[in-house]
Amino acid sequence: MTIQWFPGHMAKARREVTEKLKLVDIIFELLDARIPLSSRNPMIDEITQHKPRLVLLNKADMADVRITNEWIKYFAEKGIKALPINSHAGEGMQSIVSAAKEILQEKFDRMKAKGIVKPRAIRAMIVGIPNVGKSTLINRLAKKNIAKTGNTPGVTKAQQWIKVGKELELLDTPGILWPKFEDQEVGLKLAVTGAIKDTILNLEQLAVYSLRMLEKRYPKSLEERYKLKEIPDDLVQLYEHIGKLRGCLASGGLVDYDKVSELVVREMRSEKFGRVSLESPSDILIVEE
Repeated sequence: MTIQWFPGHMAKARREVTEKLKLVDIIFELLDARIPLSSRNPMIDEITQHKPRLVLLNKADMADVRITNEWIKYFAEKGIKALPINSHAGEGMQSIVSAAKEILQEKFDRMKAKGIVKPRAIRAMIVGIPNVGKSTLINRLAKKNIAKTGNTPGVTKAQQWIKVGKELELLDTPGILWPKFEDQEVGLKLAVTGAIKDTILNLEQLAVYSLRMLEKRYPKSLEERYKLKEIPDDLVQLYEHIGKLRGCLASGGLVDYDKVSELVVREMRSEKFGRVSLESPSDILIVEE
């Protein structure tokens, strides 16, 4: 399965981000805490140039805390501050403005030296891939429903400025995803976490990927969820066990593989295996090789 998804509004968004860049002080790069590497759009480094940046690891409540801490350390070593947040529940919101102020302190000091005693509100641009939670974050910060939200990737289609109190102004942008995935595993991770529309996906391949990933990273969670004494190497055997256990059956009592695939993908996305991170900083060494 080759995953490619690049609606026309995303190409337009790239142009608009480039045009609006001069209007903002800082970039808020919103990533999925479960897949910080895969949810980093390579184009964002290119188009945001050398603007100060704050990385927000959203959906941190769904990610492995230990791995998230490793990512925070990784970004710190790169000179980028990263914060774990949960925009849906409003966790970590208070830290965003203070972190932005800290990052922009030198700029504020220069403004003060020029006689501007009270700097204007911080102007920030929020960027990120589809369905990572940008609109939910804006609504949480603004404390009202301003940005349109939805579980379907690609909800935000235009840019808008949103005032957050007196200290922050946000520029929301449509999600930007690269035109094609050079590494198909990146596409699979994005698909498993819901960043790509299900209508273009092969759910069986996603289910198989999810099961093998769990077997590698969280075997105990997989065993406990499906009451396995041990994880069989034979994928057919694993499917048969899950199908019979969870009643994914067709006529005649045969296991319905499509239903099993739908079940596994749905349960991956609804945290039935606990807090799961699909990648860690150590994976970058493999990618760079």
